[in-house]
Amino acid sequence: MKVAFRVANSVLVVTLAVLLAPLHASDSQSQPTIDSALQASSQQHRPVLLDFHAVWCYSCYYMASHVLTGADWSAVERKAIVVDVDADSPEGQAWMEKLKVSFLPSYIVLDEHGSELGRISAEQPRQKFYPQINAILANGNTLDALKAKAQAGSLDAVVAVLDAYQARSEGQAGLAWFESLPSAVKKKVVDDPRVALGLEQLTLIQTEAGNNKSAIIASAQKVLAHDIGCQRPYVLDSLLEASDGLPEVQRKALLTPQRKPMDALLDTQVFVATPTCADQRSAVLTSADLDTALGDHVAETALLNRAIDLTKQRLGNNLASDRNLADNLRVYLARANRTAELDDYQHKLIAAYPQDYVYAYRYGRSLLEAGKPAEALPYLAQAYDKAFGENRLRVASFRVKALKELHRDDEAKKVAAEALSANGPWFPKQIAALKAQVAA
Repeated sequence: MKVAFRVANSVLVVTLAVLLAPLHASDSQSQPTIDSALQASSQQHRPVLLDFHAVWCYSCYYMASHVLTGADWSAVERKAIVVDVDADSPEGQAWMEKLKVSFLPSYIVLDEHGSELGRISAEQPRQKFYPQINAILANGNTLDALKAKAQAGSLDAVVAVLDAYQARSEGQAGLAWFESLPSAVKKKVVDDPRVALGLEQLTLIQTEAGNNKSAIIASAQKVLAHDIGCQRPYVLDSLLEASDGLPEVQRKALLTPQRKPMDALLDTQVFVATPTCADQRSAVLTSADLDTALGDHVAETALLNRAIDLTKQRLGNNLASDRNLADNLRVYLARANRTAELDDYQHKLIAAYPQDYVYAYRYGRSLLEAGKPAEALPYLAQAYDKAFGENRLRVASFRVKALKELHRDDEAKKVAAEALSANGPWFPKQIAALKAQVAA
């Protein structure tokens, strides 16, 4: 999932206590830092694999429970020094900025000097993830090395560099690099379907950065004309957002052709016994958004009910059996406005994941936003005890808000002071927000 994509609805990696233990505050101190891993790399002559994730990242749940397991993952851990990187930590945020990480989860392989050998962005099914990561570990090239091969005329290297720029969301830089290639190389590769798609994807990234809605619409349509598989919901999301201000008739004419390929994706790669698309949630939500835009609320309801029923069937009565599916069900119930069922389900999630701050925080926040601060406080307090870093500051802000609404200002100041004292100088925006909440 892209970091900025559906943040309000998403959310991820933690608990499955053993698989995801490093994400808990109590365990975070024992995890190696990236700098220490690079030092060890120079001594052990093994690459470093950075696993970027966050407690709110639902795609990370998928990877933890379905992909980063078993003999295949054990083999990766023998080949590389694996570092769990919490995207909400100061170190995680600094390295995400340095490496231009725009998707969670992201898996980036570095050599002992910190040079990138390759990356995998967003969730992947096992059959796609392991061939990619094993190839990087065995034959990893730095981006500069790939560029040199591309300059010499290697088609595969050109495709790899374009993919690297896309993974970094650097549309303009990627297009500029391609234009800098020798004319003979460009002439040789430009008609290759992979290169054509790569250039169109970079153009879409560039137009989105410029916020030119007409250009985004045109570019997204070009990308959607390709068979892009599980990437389709993300690109369709761009088209839906950019077309939001168009007259209704014009927008429906633009979006109607997207219904058939989206239905085909759902029927063949999402609503099947073994889904090909790791991120089933985005496919469902984007398809529901498409139905809404087309004014087909019957289809929207049927789609969400289908997703809910299938997810319940897969989960059974054990919410801890698959964290990704359990969280998907929460989002589907919310999107379908099945309020009473959602309320009951959120209590079950809190019970199923008692060491996780996310569900208690979400439920407490929803109660506060519904005008029930007294009911919200116990859940926000529970979440506060389990959170750390940026997330702890965020939870503290809502605790302060609830206390102030109950005219318990002294307690609110105490909660804020404790959070600020424990946090240190990191996350200045969240610190400012918490201070503003106290002063409000």
